[in-house]
Amino acid sequence: MIEARTEPDFATQLAAAIDWWRDAGVEHDFADEPRGWMTTQEAAVAEELVPAQKFIAPAPPAEPRIGGEPADWPTTLVEFTAWWLAEPTLDHGQITSRLAPRGPAEAELMLLVDYPEEQDRDILLSGRQGKLLSAMLKAMGIDEDAVYFASALPRHTPMPDWAALKSDGLGKVLAHHIRLVAPKRLIVFGRNVSALISSPMGNDPAKSAETLPGFNHEGTIVPLLGATGLDMLLSKPRGKARFWELWLAWTGTNAT
Repeated sequence: MIEARTEPDFATQLAAAIDWWRDAGVEHDFADEPRGWMTTQEAAVAEELVPAQKFIAPAPPAEPRIGGEPADWPTTLVEFTAWWLAEPTLDHGQITSRLAPRGPAEAELMLLVDYPEEQDRDILLSGRQGKLLSAMLKAMGIDEDAVYFASALPRHTPMPDWAALKSDGLGKVLAHHIRLVAPKRLIVFGRNVSALISSPMGNDPAKSAETLPGFNHEGTIVPLLGATGLDMLLSKPRGKARFWELWLAWTGTNAT
């Protein structure tokens, strides 16, 4: 007698198919096309709750102005010398190879140059430019011990960005330095240095340094002579003759 074959019901077939796929290592439903499981309204709400994040690079920190806060500047010439050698903002944090200014307060004459010369080692203006100044002072009849030697920058710095230095406040530092020295006369060597201190005097830096009538800052008034840079005076003999003419006219001395 042949028994009638019964087909398994749908539930049994489905369970068997699932078991087969599970044995094959497939336990989840996959599709080639992406599918959104949230409704349109749910997706909109989620987007409002979690907005897209945009990366914004932080702005670089602003470099402090040269000298820092004027309220913290030294108030005596002795303090200024120590500050000149150690204040990091004077030279982008570089404090090595700096040279201090030298000379007495209330000097008969203050000489201001752009920066120490390459030959300077331990003393400001002790190289070729310094020797030229020594010869000039001897011809002027001025003792070097009565002269204050200073530079606009604390160390030898070829091709500095003078416009940026003025914008960052170097001219105000120099004006403060001059006020502390309180010299009887001031000679500034180089157009760039003259331009740095032109604002306190109300002069146009585009004009020749020779036209600067004097230094006037916060009640300090000092007769000023603008001269060609020392490097130019060394390389051009006629420049020395021109400087001597200016010196004689400035001091009211008759040429002999």
